[in-house]
Amino acid sequence: MSKLVKDYIELGDCVSLEGLIEKLIEVRDSLPGEASPEVKMRGDDVFGRHLAISYFRPQTAEEAECDSRYAEAYRQSRERELSRLQDELGFCPVSARSSGRQLRIVA
Repeated sequence: MSKLVKDYIELGDCVSLEGLIEKLIEVRDSLPGEASPEVKMRGDDVFGRHLAISYFRPQTAEEAECDSRYAEAYRQSRERELSRLQDELGFCPVSARSSGRQLRIVA
């Protein structure tokens, strides 16, 4: 299964408008076809501001292997959280199923 991962490119200090345009064209041409890139201003007045490009790329084999190692633990933690919420809300899963109202794990 391949999934897309959100990644970022921070543009360094560009001296001129032409330099910025050239850098943006270079970045655009290097992105995968399904990237859906966005440009945003990031930072603040204390640490400085910079342009960042966020885009989607296919997950690497190493990232997929790491995800698979933790997938079961993540699923179990989500189920525990769902159970805790159902208990907190006084939600009975058996009667909820028959009434069509049921909490479920999303994401």
